[in-house]
Amino acid sequence: MSLDFDGQVALVTASSSGLGRASAESLAEGNAHVVMNGRDPEQLNEAVESVDELGSGEVIGVTADLTDKADIESLVSQTVDEFGTIDHLVTSAGGPPSGPFMEMEDDDWYQAFDLLVMSVVRLVRESAEHLQAGDGGTVVNITSRSVKEAIDSLVLSNSVRMSVIGLEKTLSKELAPEVRVNAVLPGPHETSRIEDLINQGVERGEYDSYEDGLEARGDGIPLGRIGEPRELGDTVAFLSSDHSSYINGVAIPIDGGNGKSNL
Repeated sequence: MSLDFDGQVALVTASSSGLGRASAESLAEGNAHVVMNGRDPEQLNEAVESVDELGSGEVIGVTADLTDKADIESLVSQTVDEFGTIDHLVTSAGGPPSGPFMEMEDDDWYQAFDLLVMSVVRLVRESAEHLQAGDGGTVVNITSRSVKEAIDSLVLSNSVRMSVIGLEKTLSKELAPEVRVNAVLPGPHETSRIEDLINQGVERGEYDSYEDGLEARGDGIPLGRIGEPRELGDTVAFLSSDHSSYINGVAIPIDGGNGKSNL
């Protein structure tokens, strides 16, 4: 199945690395014009150069802090100034600090809410009129499997990310039929964060090699491995495409069948 985004514009946040970058890659391969975003200009420029080679669309980078309202407004306005519109919005953000409930201060909660929830609120608010003006706009929120099953020592993610799913479901009704809104709930994927954790395990002697650590991370997952970022990116691109034109308001786990929830 070929995904064709020729002439369409996609804004993908937190896309200089990880699952955001994988989503930008999949959209670029479908020949979309892609606006990538990150906080580190050097890392963002490297990612843009790489992704720009994947398709015929133009790829640009815009530095912005997703916890800063003015930065988000500028990110959207620069996208529209460059390409005239926004057809697809993919919201991604880094994870909040880990730790148990009693170790979290008020500022940790407020910062997590700004990063994970208000970033989506502001991005959709700024982009909505452009998404609704086209022929089938989409929003895909990258969240976490923690919205279905609480993960130990991730109280901020477990609690705050659920707000994004409530927002996603609400938007899927309020912005329809012009815009479809969906979410993906990733389990473990071989991102740079997972690579760092495995390498740290190798240094501590927990694993004999990186390959052993990677295999151990897949223990308990029915498919026997953790995901590759592009597997999630391809799902995001599918949800942004006409091939998913009757999918709206859903939250899809991308976890190799690791979840224990029936729904």
